[in-house]
Amino acid sequence: MILPIIAYGHPILRKVAGDITPDYPDLQKLIEDMWETMYNSNGVGLAAPQVNHSIRLFIVDSSQIFANMDEDEKKADYPDKPGIQQVFINAHISALDGEEWCYNEGCLSIPKIREDVYRSEEVRLRYVDENFLPNTATFKGITGRVILHEYDHIEGKLFIDHLKPLKRKLLKGKLEDISKGKIKVDYRMLFPK
Repeated sequence: MILPIIAYGHPILRKVAGDITPDYPDLQKLIEDMWETMYNSNGVGLAAPQVNHSIRLFIVDSSQIFANMDEDEKKADYPDKPGIQQVFINAHISALDGEEWCYNEGCLSIPKIREDVYRSEEVRLRYVDENFLPNTATFKGITGRVILHEYDHIEGKLFIDHLKPLKRKLLKGKLEDISKGKIKVDYRMLFPK
């Protein structure tokens, strides 16, 4: 089932999400619905708070980024090619490493706004998968960036929080329009009341 994406301005997007246990109600159905919702919205990642669940769950499919690159981009050496398709539950960052690098990001909860964001080039993460098997892994490049973006969501942060104050001020009108539902997108959204 395709779920509505929570729009900027909704309080759940600013709440730190909580860890869950394997008996979380209808968890597998929620994960399935999140995949369907993400693909329907042309996203490459989706966090549970974006579909109105304040839990530490997010999904990532960075393989789509590589699949949609033009021929010149595909020739570049990406440390994370061909990407991943993965579920992350109860994720916690162990370490951030490498130089910060800039990449143009967007967000399904903040449609039609894209900005350059600096993030670490490598993230080490502790998490459990959809079967609640524990994992620790390091992610780099574009995959690491998508993970950090989704991780921000379970920490109550948004990509716009990484922007300089002047840039955020310039976006204020567009952000207010989103929070009031004054935006057209081709996927379902739930706007704050």
